[in-house]
Amino acid sequence: MVHVVLFEPEIPQNTGNIMRTCAGTATKLHLIKPLGFSLDEKSVKRSGVNYIEKCDFEVYENYEDFCRKNTGKFYFLSRYGTKKYSAFDYSDKDEDIYLIFGKESTGIPKKILQENMETCVRIPINDNIRALNLSNSVAIMLFEVLRQQDFKDLLVYDPFKGEHYLDE
Repeated sequence: MVHVVLFEPEIPQNTGNIMRTCAGTATKLHLIKPLGFSLDEKSVKRSGVNYIEKCDFEVYENYEDFCRKNTGKFYFLSRYGTKKYSAFDYSDKDEDIYLIFGKESTGIPKKILQENMETCVRIPINDNIRALNLSNSVAIMLFEVLRQQDFKDLLVYDPFKGEHYLDE
C-alpha cells in the first residue's frame, strides 16, 4: 500500500488538496503534529471539497509516534536530496511505501534526513525557486509510485460519464 506522510504541515489549503488526491487514489494520509491549523477549518474543507470524508487519514502526536506505529519503506522528499525521485523502484504492490514530506517553511528536519540519506529524494528543478508547492510535490511523487504499480485499482475512464462517453 502507498502512504503519504505530512510532517507538521502548516498550510490548510495544501493539506486539503492532498486529502483530495489521497481520496482519489485510495492512498492513506498520515499527519504528524503539530499541525498549523485545525482539521475542521473551513479552508481545509474548501480545498478538499466534499471528498475529505472519503480520505483515510490518521494523526500522530509526533514523528516518534508515527515511526512506532508504521513499518515499511520510507522515502523522504527534500530539496536537499541528491537522488531523483524517479530513480527508485516502487513497483512492489505488496510493500508498504511511505512518501514523507516536510512542512512548507522548513521541510523535514536535517537530523531525520541525515539518518535516511539512501532514501532521501528530490524532484529536479532549476535555481529560480527554492522548492515546488507541497501539494504539487505530493502529486508528482505519488503518481510516479502509482505509475510504476500500473495504477493498481485506479480507473482509466470517467466513472460518472462512463467508459464510452466520447464514442457517443
